[in-house]
Amino acid sequence: MIETMKVIQKFLSLLTTLLTLSGCTKADMLNFIIPSDGYTLHKDISYGDDIRQKLDIYTPDKPDPSGSVIIFFYGGSWQKGNKELYRFIGQALASKGHTVVVADYRVYPQVYFPAFVDDGAASLAWVHSHISEYGGNPSRIFLSGHSAGAYIAVMLTLNESYMKAAGGDSSWIKGTIGISGPYDFLPFTDPNVIALFSKADAAITQPINFVRHDLPPILLLTADEDEEVGAKNSRNLAAKLREYHDPVQERVYPGIGHIGIVLSLAHGFRSKAPTLEDIDAFLRSTK
Repeated sequence: MIETMKVIQKFLSLLTTLLTLSGCTKADMLNFIIPSDGYTLHKDISYGDDIRQKLDIYTPDKPDPSGSVIIFFYGGSWQKGNKELYRFIGQALASKGHTVVVADYRVYPQVYFPAFVDDGAASLAWVHSHISEYGGNPSRIFLSGHSAGAYIAVMLTLNESYMKAAGGDSSWIKGTIGISGPYDFLPFTDPNVIALFSKADAAITQPINFVRHDLPPILLLTADEDEEVGAKNSRNLAAKLREYHDPVQERVYPGIGHIGIVLSLAHGFRSKAPTLEDIDAFLRSTK
């Protein structure tokens, strides 16, 4: 098994080199090894007027009877990222029969907090209104995200005001999966993070401050070698949720870091951690 993994790693390293020399982007390199079958991709659907307010929908060829829908927000410190890089997320969850939405959102310096959370709310409102057209069940919408995207997913779940402002309701959220997200991260230290949160009082930027009773189930995933977003964020949030008797599950994966935890969802990298299986089990167990 160890020798097999070494061969796979050497192959992926060689493939990366070849694709780089051919002028491919990072998204092209990762997408090159992601299966293109088992789902249909509906690209660049607008949920707002801005060029970054677009989303992709992955509809599974063999949908789960529950019609579960997962809206995924990617990371990038609220400053970068694009949905094209995350086809591996769509493929992974669609392979389990779930409908997947990967949403772009506006980032700094174009906007400041809370505009990217507002975009998350707007994308959720659009999905709730239209996902049945793609075979998804609007009563089974889950939010997920990695890093800065996990922040958006969890903030939308905890703070009802964003969905109300978008003409919706936080009760539309059936459950939430946060992957290595910052939920309790004062004081700010990075200059760009200081700047992008500078238009608001620091207290209202922290998801942990909006924990309340009667929240939907939340699954918090983190990695024990994550040096970018400390595991204390998930620990502290889980502890606060338990104080309010809200349903929460935690998973800590050994031997991987901040990028490894989300990469473990990708085809060819799933031996790193049972991330996909844990998410699928959470979705299926949430009634």
